[in-house]
Amino acid sequence: MPTRRIERRFLIPVLHAAVALSAWSAARAGDITGCVKDRSSQAPVAGALVTVMPAGTSAVGGTATTDAEGRYTVRLPGPGSFTVVVSKEGYADLKAGDVIELTEAAPDHRQDISITRQGAFKEQGRTVPGAMSWETGARKSYLVPALEIPSFLLALNGFDRLAHPNDREDGKRVYSSTFTSMRDHAFHGPWVVDTDAFAMNQFMHPYTGTVYHTFARSSGLTYWEALLYDQAGSFLWETGGETTKPSYNDQIATGIGGSFFGEVLFRLSNLMLESKGRDPGFWNRTAAALLAPAAAINRFAFGTRFKPVFPSNNPALRWRLQLGGSLHSNLVSQGVATTTRRNEATLDFSLDYGLPGKGTYTYDRPFDYFQFEFRTLGKMSNPVDSIMIRGLLYGAGYELGDDLQGIWGLYGGYDYIAPTIFRVASTSVSVGTTLQWQPAPAISFQGSLLGGFGYAAAGNVAQVGDRDYHFGIAPQGLAAFRFILGDVVMFDLTGRRYYITGTGGNDPGGREAIERLNLGLTFRIYHRHALGIQYIASRRDAHYPDRADSRQTVGTVALVYSLLGFAGFGATR
Repeated sequence: MPTRRIERRFLIPVLHAAVALSAWSAARAGDITGCVKDRSSQAPVAGALVTVMPAGTSAVGGTATTDAEGRYTVRLPGPGSFTVVVSKEGYADLKAGDVIELTEAAPDHRQDISITRQGAFKEQGRTVPGAMSWETGARKSYLVPALEIPSFLLALNGFDRLAHPNDREDGKRVYSSTFTSMRDHAFHGPWVVDTDAFAMNQFMHPYTGTVYHTFARSSGLTYWEALLYDQAGSFLWETGGETTKPSYNDQIATGIGGSFFGEVLFRLSNLMLESKGRDPGFWNRTAAALLAPAAAINRFAFGTRFKPVFPSNNPALRWRLQLGGSLHSNLVSQGVATTTRRNEATLDFSLDYGLPGKGTYTYDRPFDYFQFEFRTLGKMSNPVDSIMIRGLLYGAGYELGDDLQGIWGLYGGYDYIAPTIFRVASTSVSVGTTLQWQPAPAISFQGSLLGGFGYAAAGNVAQVGDRDYHFGIAPQGLAAFRFILGDVVMFDLTGRRYYITGTGGNDPGGREAIERLNLGLTFRIYHRHALGIQYIASRRDAHYPDRADSRQTVGTVALVYSLLGFAGFGATR
């Protein structure tokens, strides 16, 4: 079934209910009948769309709409294995089950289904009134984040005044801002490219933006509404948080990069809490709070109002946690090569959310598909080796035959890459596609191809001049490929390229070309456990009129243990 099979005018999030029973084998038409009810009130649900599909496919075997009593009948042409999907505006719960078998001896089957109203918060088995609804927007708040974000910024400024009382720039204490300095910055600027450290500008500022974003999202606002709050929060800090000149590089990194980073953390936090009506448990709640502390504050501070979990709509998920150690590293700087055995520990986590190939899943909301990667070398001097995010902002699904499914559209991206001898970071928008092709049941090809531009920073670790990196408009591209052979082996390759121009930065005559290549070969050993070998290479070629050209390369080979997610290597079936 195409990903946009259900017409937009219904505005229905797809609810999944796969149901089960065994019987005998058949040769005549059969019926699946039943009743759809509201899980909390047990009242019949009229107007629900019931779709029956042959098991393991996205084809449609038959459909029906429930009547005023919640009843439905779907006539099927013959025996077989089937699954049932139910969708209804205002409902977003999942009911898991098995496959229905219609056979000659038992051509008919009754399946009653209970679905839960979206946004209804349940406590000890009962629906609690007053909770907001993610579907209708009822009880969401524009005022709460409008008060929380300035309060957070006041607290941050107060902490900085105490922790850094002697930090000065242009003869002024950096954090001794006043209403007068805020007014001057807001109306007169001037807006500049600042000289803060790379990690502060390119990691801490976007992370601060995630706080603004999750305050707004957890108050019930949409992604686009939260983006406006992100921009407002960044503007308030740039004009009022410090006495230094406001910087447009921070406005981009915090207000836009922070929204991309924040949406991923918001989605991951809600995944930890989405437990189909059960208590998510202490560890899940703790993980959710660590991923999005601002959302946890709202759940705690406002009682049941902001406790409903944002519905994921059951995306196809692939995740992998890898732990390993480098076998050797090769560094080349200005033509001088050095091979070392640094024995560095590596830890990386990657997740694909909403992979194409699941016929009942739609891409109606920003970041209904995203890919997230995090890697650390466990070094205090450089704890974050890389964070890479790309998510579908606006797009649609497509199918080419029965074997190829994909999505295409406008993607947002945030990358932070800091290998041993240089680093690059970018906030970007791109046009591209992500797809899956399965030419045979045990063979899957997955891939993404994106091209666009961003605002990026790149440079040496060794400082030259006022800062150790340079800003500029950056055309960039990504090509990712993954080959999966059943549950046995996976080969993946991802290449990225950034071309940082001098336009919009502090070195108009300079330019940098940076490439990053990830190669991995993983063999499943037992159940969800796998072993693999990984190669990561990064190269920088920089040219600036006031200094010698810089050419640097770093490559690392590592042996890794992988804990695979419940979907294994992640082929969507």
